[in-house]
Amino acid sequence: MNHEKAASCVPLENVNGSANEPPSLTASPLAPDSRLPYLVTPLDQRPLHDYRTAARRYAETLLPTCGGLLFRGLPIKSAGDFESFIGAFTSSLVSYEFGSTPRSHVQRQVYTSTEYPPHQHIPLHNEQAYTREWPMKIWFYCGQPAEQGGYTPIADSREVYRRIPARVRERFVQKQIMYVRNYGNGLDVPWQKVFNTQDPAVVERYCRDNGIHYEWKADGELRTRQVAQAIAVHPRTGETVWFNQAHLFHVSNLEPAVRETLLEVVSEEDLPRNACYGDGNPIEADLLEEIRDVYRSLAVQFAWQQGDVMMLDNMLAAHGRTPFRGRRQILVAMAEPTRGAETPC
Repeated sequence: MNHEKAASCVPLENVNGSANEPPSLTASPLAPDSRLPYLVTPLDQRPLHDYRTAARRYAETLLPTCGGLLFRGLPIKSAGDFESFIGAFTSSLVSYEFGSTPRSHVQRQVYTSTEYPPHQHIPLHNEQAYTREWPMKIWFYCGQPAEQGGYTPIADSREVYRRIPARVRERFVQKQIMYVRNYGNGLDVPWQKVFNTQDPAVVERYCRDNGIHYEWKADGELRTRQVAQAIAVHPRTGETVWFNQAHLFHVSNLEPAVRETLLEVVSEEDLPRNACYGDGNPIEADLLEEIRDVYRSLAVQFAWQQGDVMMLDNMLAAHGRTPFRGRRQILVAMAEPTRGAETPC
């Protein structure tokens, strides 16, 4: 890993510059050669509520630098505890709207993680980077670690941007990315679930408000196209990050056998999802593979422990999922909707 070496341990009073209260948490890098993530653990046993102030201070101080915090050893034993703990960082979680993957609602704004089959790998990505509005913060809670695998690898999006060859970066920045989605038909998430409505007029209004081109096909199903950014600038740190999901949406992301079978059933235009350049021209598969190689080279992963909570700055850190065996429960919550620069549709 080509990161600055982080301090070995950061006691609470050094993080917030105050000694008005005894420290309840301590933080240090999870791995000695990487600043992502910082591992935050309790110094003693207290009720969950007593850790919230210290947890918030760590997030305010460390998250802009490291991009992710892993809270471990706290008394978080349920979805309710998870939601209560998140209250230390935000008073308003956001709903999962215009989502691209299947997941289930658990309670209020807490959801399951992506419900893809256990054998399926989910590439590293930033949540909802295929849109012009995304959550700035995202949390993951481990209710049950998998018997084997099921990691949530993460990578520094600033470093991804720096490692991608300049010629590739420049091409994507200049052309931007168009995401094409075809909903339902048993191949992808139905539009009713994606937009949380049964009313086509609500869908149309959402699309107009968010610069999404839509069309109702002859079979009554929906197709959308949206042009969005390839990179973004973090509003707090001013750093440039690689921020898109072209490598995930593009048909080349599918396993060859799956891709061939799917293209026997539907035309390329009717694929559940695909990505092209903003002008509609195809993206070269070899360029996307270079990007995937960068993500793979930067991936940091760890074995989940029951009760773990990982907090990410969604612009600074990408996340994914490795295949797994056995029961696995990872819950997700998001906050701080952030809108990017306007992009012509």
